[in-house]
Amino acid sequence: MDTLQALFNTLGNWVWGPAMLILLVGTGVWLTVLLRGIQFSKLPFALRQAFGKPPGQDNKPGDVSHFAALMTALSATIGTGNIAGVATAVVLGGPGAVFWMWITAIFGMATKYAEGILAVHYRVVNSKGEMAGGPMYYIERGLKLKWLAVLFALFAVLASFGIGSSVQSNSVAQSIEASFGVAPMLTGVVLTVLTALVILGGIKSIARVASVIVPVMAVIYVLGGLIIIGLNLELLGPAIKLIFVDAFTGEAVAGGAVGAAIRYGVARGVFSNEAGMGSAPIAAAAAKTDHPGRQALVSMTGTFLDTIVVCSITGLVLVMGNMYTSGQTGAALTTHTFNALLPGWGGYLVTFGLVFFAYSTILGWCYYGEKCAAYLLGDKMIIPYRIVYVASVMLGTVASLDLVWAASDTFNGLMAVPNLIALLLLSGVVVRQTKDFFNKLDTGELPR
Repeated sequence: MDTLQALFNTLGNWVWGPAMLILLVGTGVWLTVLLRGIQFSKLPFALRQAFGKPPGQDNKPGDVSHFAALMTALSATIGTGNIAGVATAVVLGGPGAVFWMWITAIFGMATKYAEGILAVHYRVVNSKGEMAGGPMYYIERGLKLKWLAVLFALFAVLASFGIGSSVQSNSVAQSIEASFGVAPMLTGVVLTVLTALVILGGIKSIARVASVIVPVMAVIYVLGGLIIIGLNLELLGPAIKLIFVDAFTGEAVAGGAVGAAIRYGVARGVFSNEAGMGSAPIAAAAAKTDHPGRQALVSMTGTFLDTIVVCSITGLVLVMGNMYTSGQTGAALTTHTFNALLPGWGGYLVTFGLVFFAYSTILGWCYYGEKCAAYLLGDKMIIPYRIVYVASVMLGTVASLDLVWAASDTFNGLMAVPNLIALLLLSGVVVRQTKDFFNKLDTGELPR
């Protein structure tokens, strides 16, 4: 077992090494150039599409609304990475890591946009009359590389049982035990039942629950963070200055390594918003929409909300609290810092945020995994997959997950390779679909 874990640790370090990070960010830069900075020029319009109600979409092909598809994707991306991941980045990379998380998100928005366009453009209707899409479909139908599509789907299924379910449920159980003294077994039973009740209803049930949990918890977490910042406003200016200075000098990192700020900022930024990983387009493909470009804009806002909004709250409070050299890391550091700056309430804010963010991630990743399982073995695999997935949630609350974490982290990284290849090779399709969408908006063929 130790040998197997060492193997996955080695593979994980290789998969998430500099080459992968350069490929992930480089793809975003390339798409930003091709799309003429669409994440800057069209962000206000994209937010209106996501949170408004674009006319005439309810009767278009798809399973759920633009907003529900976005919330399903966000349910899987806004998770432990926004709380524990940011803390790890600041500890290992210094305050400057927050700056590089922002840079990663800015270019990642173009990547998410491209994923959304391809997901809708190449989606299909399955045997149950539901939409099915994502990297496995645009790799097969766009690139005609079935074997590469199979690899993506296989990696995604394997990753879902770890990073999607057991790792998340373990975080919930440990957090609740530390804060309230509740036994992990009891947390596991409750969490497993709540998960089963939602996911057995499929995408519409998942989207309905995600559409409540994600915005409510995100708003509570962001407002709580803003209150902490407001109560300690004298610390905000120095913190922002330190983030920008440290991003290029590395003075706050042991040894003064600028590379550490870049590496951990980029790595944790990608881990949090999943731009380029290929997971979010699976949810985007379910959206009711009149054009791939419209849903692509909505998908793009997911990276903005996840990293520029939610992760920034965590990062700013951590730098303001100046406890990242205390020896603590992860969720414990975030909890300690929030509690120090808002005594009594700050720690509970982090605990409840972690619990609800992790639970929503469990729901979102189930949808990703079942779609990939269905792609590999047919729609008959959906129910068996859901049963095994629910069991992995219970297992995660009571088991030691070092090996599971190492393996799922590796498979999660491997998912990105086929997806990034497809994004680069199909970038011409993305550009053509984008031009077609905005031309139709300008001529009035599509509503604004």
